[in-house]
Amino acid sequence: MLQRFFLFRYYNCSNFSYFYAMANQDDTFKKVISHAKEYGYIFGSSEIYDGLSAVYDYGQNGVELKKNIREYWWKSMVYMHQNIVGLDASIFMHPTTWKASGHVDAFNDPLIDNKDSKKRYRADVLIEDYAEKLNIKAQKEITKAKKRFGESFNETEFVTTNPRVVGYLSKRDTILARMGKALENEDLADVKALIEELEIADPDTGSKNWTDVRQFNLMFGTKLGASAETATDLYLRPETAQGIFVNFLNVQKTGRMKIPFGIAQTGKAFRNEIVARQFIFRMREFEQMEMQFFVRPGEEMKWYTYWKETRLNWHKSLGLGEENYRFHDHDKLAHYANAAADIEFNFPFGFKELEGIHSRTDFDLKAHEEHSGKKLQFFDPELKENYVPYVVETSLGLDRMFLAVFSKALQEEKLEDGSSRTVLKLPAVVAPIKAAVFPLVKKDGLPDIANKIVEDLKWDFNVIYEEKDAVGRRYRRQDANGTPFCITVDHDTLENNTVTIRDRDTMEQKRVAITDLKGIIAEKTSMQRWLK
Repeated sequence: MLQRFFLFRYYNCSNFSYFYAMANQDDTFKKVISHAKEYGYIFGSSEIYDGLSAVYDYGQNGVELKKNIREYWWKSMVYMHQNIVGLDASIFMHPTTWKASGHVDAFNDPLIDNKDSKKRYRADVLIEDYAEKLNIKAQKEITKAKKRFGESFNETEFVTTNPRVVGYLSKRDTILARMGKALENEDLADVKALIEELEIADPDTGSKNWTDVRQFNLMFGTKLGASAETATDLYLRPETAQGIFVNFLNVQKTGRMKIPFGIAQTGKAFRNEIVARQFIFRMREFEQMEMQFFVRPGEEMKWYTYWKETRLNWHKSLGLGEENYRFHDHDKLAHYANAAADIEFNFPFGFKELEGIHSRTDFDLKAHEEHSGKKLQFFDPELKENYVPYVVETSLGLDRMFLAVFSKALQEEKLEDGSSRTVLKLPAVVAPIKAAVFPLVKKDGLPDIANKIVEDLKWDFNVIYEEKDAVGRRYRRQDANGTPFCITVDHDTLENNTVTIRDRDTMEQKRVAITDLKGIIAEKTSMQRWLK
């Protein structure tokens, strides 16, 4: 705590409440990481050998939550759209693929080292974090004004006229615009100059002794072949999108697809991140959920707007709180894009990118045409002409989505009796275990009935049987594990075939017939209920 205080003094922060908020964020995030391990969601990779940096394994509950999130995305994206189909392209691809896509020459991040701490950072992230602090200061002024003026508060007027807020936001926008222009022009000297002018320090040590900024290619190289002499140089794919582009005609022709149509894919991607950090937020091995939507040239902005709205609504459907999402339009566009925006989520460490929506123009298909010598065009029967389609992309990190859901679900609640409970309020549709079935005691035939209920429900839901400890302790354990329902078999069950079903979120208990259990669980966990 003393170290934090001295760092606070070093940075000359004028707002102690801001420092306190940052410390609380750190504590919250530590609880998320600890809880994820304790309840079998995420483990460090190969922990018995002291682990591997920024690589994680999903445990028995984590793999279920991850699978359920993936299915929630897949069914909403593919099953709910008649003009979107799926694909599973290989991780290994012909090396020319990455030359055509621009990854060999342009898939770089700006790297900067601190000469004193010997630590390495992404220069753009250092600047973005500085800009976000300005935004947080502005939001604090707005929040204080809301409390002061109450219902008469005009937020739009306040934001545009209050000197402090205008100053904070103007400085933020100026910084981000300058950084975007410098990166677009590959003016790395100006990126360093901006870091120095803002007096950005090493987050861990406070040192401002920086090296020059240089570009760092993020692709992992590997080899394919039986011997070193004849092996072909390959890359582990840094994204799943290119597998879709090279299969554009295969899918279009075999599926008799008409423009507009989409191809969706989930799968692993690999990036040699400069600084892999913040638990599973930024890893070197991760999973993407992407959809490339092929449209007529000139109609891409209409579909870009459509998919921005559609994807945001999908995120909101999980009930994590609308205030936790915002759009961030890119200041620096990728070489393939004419429009790009991120859906940002309020993680325990602040608003960060969750999903990207990009208008990729016809760059990818034309580039693959040029490098392969094969035409990748669509004959439009309505226009009676061939053209290379434009593409609108939605790209979501499954691991980041996992972290968003998990971190927002973990809550500490004070109960009416003065006690507290730790509860993981996962959306029931994606919860790993839908119900836990308990016998009140381990005798009198109650375990037999409980096991029979499990046998009946397991065909439709992931359910478990548990008999250890008192029922109250079992409730608390399942609350912390995220299980939406607990079903208790007691002596009354022997007489009338009813059980007690307890709701995780409300802790309400109801007496219901055993025959009604399947319908009750299905109603709360069905995808149709959540997506509609």
